[in-house]
Amino acid sequence: MQNTATPTHCPYCALQCGMNLTPTPDGTVEVSERADFPVNRGALCGKGRTAPAVLASNVRLTSPLVRSGGELVPASWDEALDRIAAGLRRTRAEHGPDAVGVFGGGGLTNEKAYTLGKFARVVLGTSQIDYNGRFCMSSAAAAGIKAFGLDRGLPFPLEDIPKTGCVILVGSNLAETMPPSLRFFNELRENGGTLIVIDPRRTKTAEQADLHLTPRPGTDLALALGLLHLVIAEGRVDAEYVQERTVGWEDARAAAMAHWPEYVERITGVSVPQLRETVRLFCEPESAMVLTARGPEQQSKGTDTVGAWINLCLATGRAGRPLSGYGCLTGQGNGQGGREHGQKADQLPGYRKLDDPAARRHVAEVWGVDPESLPGPGRSAYELLDALGTDITSLLLMASNPVVSAPRAAHIEERIRSLDFLAVCDVVLSETAALADVVLPVTQWAEETGTTTNLEGRVLLRRRAITPPEGIRSDLEVLHELAARLGVEKGFPTDPEEVFEELRRASAGGPADYSGITYRRLVEEDGVFWPCPGAAEAVERPAAGDTTATAHPGTPRLFLDRFATPDGRARFVAVSHRAVAEEPDDEYPVLLTTGRVVAQYQSGAQTRRVAELNAAAPGPFVELHPRLAARLGAAEGDPVAVVSRRGRAVAPARITNAIRPDTVFMPFHWPGEGRANTLTNPALDPTSRMPEFKACAVRLEAVRG
Repeated sequence: MQNTATPTHCPYCALQCGMNLTPTPDGTVEVSERADFPVNRGALCGKGRTAPAVLASNVRLTSPLVRSGGELVPASWDEALDRIAAGLRRTRAEHGPDAVGVFGGGGLTNEKAYTLGKFARVVLGTSQIDYNGRFCMSSAAAAGIKAFGLDRGLPFPLEDIPKTGCVILVGSNLAETMPPSLRFFNELRENGGTLIVIDPRRTKTAEQADLHLTPRPGTDLALALGLLHLVIAEGRVDAEYVQERTVGWEDARAAAMAHWPEYVERITGVSVPQLRETVRLFCEPESAMVLTARGPEQQSKGTDTVGAWINLCLATGRAGRPLSGYGCLTGQGNGQGGREHGQKADQLPGYRKLDDPAARRHVAEVWGVDPESLPGPGRSAYELLDALGTDITSLLLMASNPVVSAPRAAHIEERIRSLDFLAVCDVVLSETAALADVVLPVTQWAEETGTTTNLEGRVLLRRRAITPPEGIRSDLEVLHELAARLGVEKGFPTDPEEVFEELRRASAGGPADYSGITYRRLVEEDGVFWPCPGAAEAVERPAAGDTTATAHPGTPRLFLDRFATPDGRARFVAVSHRAVAEEPDDEYPVLLTTGRVVAQYQSGAQTRRVAELNAAAPGPFVELHPRLAARLGAAEGDPVAVVSRRGRAVAPARITNAIRPDTVFMPFHWPGEGRANTLTNPALDPTSRMPEFKACAVRLEAVRG
C-alpha cells in the first residue's frame, strides 16, 4: 500500500474543502489539513473530518442486493444488472420510454451527472429525468438567468467577500451548513465591513452579524421590495449605472414603490428603522454584495424573491463591478455542476436548453445520434416523484434519498412503494434504497476520480486515494453495463477522464463552457473557473511548464464588462409581494420552517452512520419560542407533535428565545416519526418548480404519556 497523501476534496457541501487523504492499514483513509487550498485554507468541519467513517465495510453496502420473497438479499453483479435491464426493458416495451424515470443527485461528479443524462436520453429514450438539486438552487438559477443571462452560484471567488463593504446574507446559516466559510465573513468585519443577516431565527450565523433582521418566514420578497423602495425614496439609485448597464428599470421601480416601509413592516415584522438602517449600511460603502441561500429560494415564489434581491443590487450599481454583486450559496457538493451537464429535465450539457434546436444538434453530434431522437423536456423533480406508480412505473435512482428529503414525504414514499420496479445505486442502504427491487453498491469519493464544481464555479478534481473493496463498482461502470445490456455497446466509457474529454466537447460554446479545462490543468492550477473556452476561443496564457501554450485562464469574476444577455445589459424584473401558498389560519396557526444542523448533512443517509456526528446531533427536535411552549404546556425535551395538512411529526421540544413566537423550526435530516418533510408543502414556484420547504401552516399538540 502506498502511504503517501493524496490531495483531494470533501464529499459533502459546495465549498468542496481541500483535504489530504492518507491510506491506513485497515483500508480506509486519514484526513489531514490542506492549507494551500484557498476555499478552506485547511479548515474542516466535523463532517469533513469524519467522512472516512462511511468507508468502513460495516457501514456501507458491500454487495448488490435483489428483492426475493419480500426481502433484499445479496446477489451477484450479473444477476443484479440483468434484473435492472430486464425491468427497464419491460417497462419501455409495455408503456413506452417515458414510463421509465431517472432521478439523480447533486452529489454526483460532473462525469457521472453527464453520463446519467446521456444514458436517460440515448439508451432509455426517456424525457423523465431530474435530480434533487431542483430542491436546492433552482430558484436562484432561474432568477440569475432572467437577470444576467447566466447562472453560476457566485460570480466571484469567496476571497472577494472580506474586501467588500457590506454583505446582506439572506436565509443562510452558513456557520452550521458550511462552517469553514464563516472565516471570510469574520474577516469582512475585521476589515471594517458590515454583515447583515436575515433569518427568522437567531442562528449561530446571525450571532456574528452587525444587524440581524427576523422576518416572518415567506416574506423575504416583501422585505427586498421595501428596501428598494427606500433606496429610491432616499435618492440612492445609481442612475448612471442603471442607464448604461440595465433594462427594465421603470417597471421594477413602479413595483417597488408600491411597497412602502410601513406596509412592509406589517407583512414582515421588520421595523421601519431596521429597514432604513439596512439601506444605509448597504449603500454607503463603495462595494456591497447580496448572498442568498435556501431561505428565500425554497418558496413557491422563490424566483421572484431572488429577483427582487437582484433588483436591489442593480439599482445601487452593485452587480458586475469589482467586489460587488449578487450570489447564491449553492448547497450540495456538486449542485452547481450537477445542473450544468444534463441531469435537469430541461437541459443538455454545457447548460444548454433541451428545446434549443442548435443545442440539440451540437450535443447529438458529440453523442453520435440523430437530434430528432433526443426526447424533449420532462417533469421537474417533485412532479416526477409525484407521477411514480401512475405515468412512471419504473425508476432508476442515483445518489438521492427522497423518502426523507422530498416535500410531502409520506406521499412520495407511497408513490415509490407503488412502482413496478425500482433500482437504486448508493453507498449505503438509505431509506429509499430499502424499498428497491435492486440495490447496487457504488464507490465513494475517496475511491474514485472525478470533477466537481464548487459554489464559486471553480471546477475541481477529486482524486482517488484508495482502492474500493471487492464487489464495489463505480456509477460509470454501472451505466456502461446497463447500456450494453440494453443494446448500446459504445459511448459509455468507464474511465472518468475519458468521460470528461467528451463532456468538454459537449459543453463547448455553451453557457457553462468547460472545453478549455483538462485534468492536467485541474491538478496544476488547483481548479479552473468556468466559463473556460477551448483553444479556438482561447487567449494567450502560459501553462505550467509550457511557455508556448495558449489556454483561456478561466473566469473567476463574471460580468465585469458585460452581462451574458444578447445586448450585454442586466434585466430588472418587476415583481410584487404575494403570500406563502399556505398561510396560517385558526386550524393551523403557526408557521413551520426547516433547515439543517452542523453535524448532519442533507437526508442524513451517510452522516447518521457516523458515531461522532450522531453524538453531536442524535435526532430531530422542534425549536419553539417560550411563549408558544407555555401555551402548549410543553417543557424542554417534552415530545411535541407538529401537524400540517399533509401529516404529523413528533420530536422533543427545544425552547429558545432565538426564534419568532409565530414560528417553529425542525431540521430535516431524519426519517421516521420525526421526519420534518412529512409536513412540508410541495407548492411549486411557477418558474423554477421549487417546492415551498421554508413555510407551511402547522399546529402544535402536546404528546401526553
